[in-house]
Amino acid sequence: MTAGIPTTPPSRVSTALADARARLTGGDLGSLPVVVGLIVIWGVFQALNPSFLSADNLVNLTLQCAAVGTIAIGIVLVLLLGQIDLSVGSVSGLAAAILGVGLTQLGWALGVAILVAVLAGAAIGLLYGALYTRFGVPSFIITLAGLLGVLGLQLKVLGPTGSINLPADSPIVLFAQSWFLPPWLAYALSAVWAGVVFLSAALRRRRRIRAGLPVGALGWQALRAGGLLALCVAAVAYLATDRGVGVMFVFFVVLVIVVDVALTRTVWGRQVYAVGGSVEAARRAGIRVDRVYISVFVLCSTLAAVGGLLAAGRLSSASLSSGGGDTNLNAIAAAVIGGTSLFGGRGSAWSALLGIAVIQSISNGLTLLSLDSSIRYMITGGVLLLAVIIDSLTRRSRAAHGQA
Repeated sequence: MTAGIPTTPPSRVSTALADARARLTGGDLGSLPVVVGLIVIWGVFQALNPSFLSADNLVNLTLQCAAVGTIAIGIVLVLLLGQIDLSVGSVSGLAAAILGVGLTQLGWALGVAILVAVLAGAAIGLLYGALYTRFGVPSFIITLAGLLGVLGLQLKVLGPTGSINLPADSPIVLFAQSWFLPPWLAYALSAVWAGVVFLSAALRRRRRIRAGLPVGALGWQALRAGGLLALCVAAVAYLATDRGVGVMFVFFVVLVIVVDVALTRTVWGRQVYAVGGSVEAARRAGIRVDRVYISVFVLCSTLAAVGGLLAAGRLSSASLSSGGGDTNLNAIAAAVIGGTSLFGGRGSAWSALLGIAVIQSISNGLTLLSLDSSIRYMITGGVLLLAVIIDSLTRRSRAAHGQA
C-alpha cells in the first residue's frame, strides 16, 4: 500500500460479485441456464396461451412432474458416476404391475404391495451393480439387457389381460390425484424449509470460522432464506386459489431434498462425486469404489420403482404401457437438461426437479396449443442437445481455466 495512506478492504458485496464472476468465467454456471430457460419457456407459452400460468394448469403441471421426476433423481445418481441406466422405464412399469396384481388379484394390503414393488426394484439394481463390478460389463449393455428382461417380466406379471385398474378409493390413487395440502400446512412447511436452509448455512459458516477459512456475511444467508420463503409463500398462495399444493408433488420435492442432503452432507455423497470425478484417484484414496457403484445402481432402480408406483396411482391403472413410451427418454433428458454432466462428477439432485419442470412445461404448453406430439419430441430433443452442448462447453471452459 502507499505509505501513509491506508487501503480500504473490499466490501463483502464486491467480494461476492468477484466470486460469482470467477465462477462464471471458470465455467461454473450451475443451474442458471436451466432457470433462465424455464423462465423463457413459461413466458413464451403464456404469451401464446394466457391459461398456461393459471393456477389450475400449474397444479396439473406439478402433479405431472412427480412420477418421472422421481425416476430422474435416480438417473442423476448414475450420471454422477459417469454411468447410465436405460431400464428405469421398464422397472417403473414392473413396479406398477406388481402393485396392480397385488391389490386386485392377490388380495395384498397396500403396504405389502408397495414394499414388494420397491424391493423388486432394489433387487434389479443390486443385480446391475454386481454384474458391473464383478465382470466390468458396460452399464449401457447391462441396463439395455435389463430393459428387455424386465419388460418381459412386466408382461408376465400382468398376465393375458395386460391391463389392471386400481380401485378408485385406494389410498395410493387418492394420494396421486386428490390429496392436497391445506394452505396453513403448506405455509408452515415453507417456513420450516427456509429455516432449515438458514440454520444449515449458519452452522456451516461456524465450522469454517473454527477452521480458519474465509466466510461470507451471515446477512447474505438470511437474505437467501428470506427469498426462498417469499417465493414459496407466493407459490402456495397462488396455487391455493385452485386446489393447492399436491401431496404427491411435496413427496417428490422431499425426495429431492433428502437425496441432495445425502450427496452434499454425507461421506457417501462425497464418495459418489469422487468416483465420478476420477475412479482411480478415488480408489487410491481408499474409497470402496465397488460399494459406491452398487449402492447407486440400487438407489436408481429403487427410485424408478417408486416413480412407477406414483405413475400407477396417477393413472389409476397398471398396463403394458406403464413405464413405456417416452418414460426412459424423459427421465434421462430431465437429468441432463437440469444440469447433471454426462461426463460424471458434476450435478445435483435438484437437476431432476429443474429438468422435469422444463420437459413437462414444454409438453403441457404444446398440449394447450393443440399442437401435434411430433413437435413436442423435436423441441425436447433440441433442448436436450442444447443442454449437452452447454455441458461440453462448460467442461472445456473449466479445463482451460484450470490449466491457466
